Amino acid sequence: MAIKKELLDILACPQCKGDLRLNEAGIGLICDRCKLLYHIKDDIPVMLIDEAEKI
Repeated sequence: MAIKKELLDILACPQCKGDLRLNEAGIGLICDRCKLLYHIKDDIPVMLIDEAEKI
């Protein structure tokens, strides 16, 4: 896993403040409420709404 569980537990979607989950490929964090994928680059989640990918 590219991101530690402790970090995942405290991260929230910057748009709706909802929970995030690691996607199956481990390349990003998914907000099921907003249907956005926040990519992880160099083990750092990019939590910018403008750079998130719609899923």
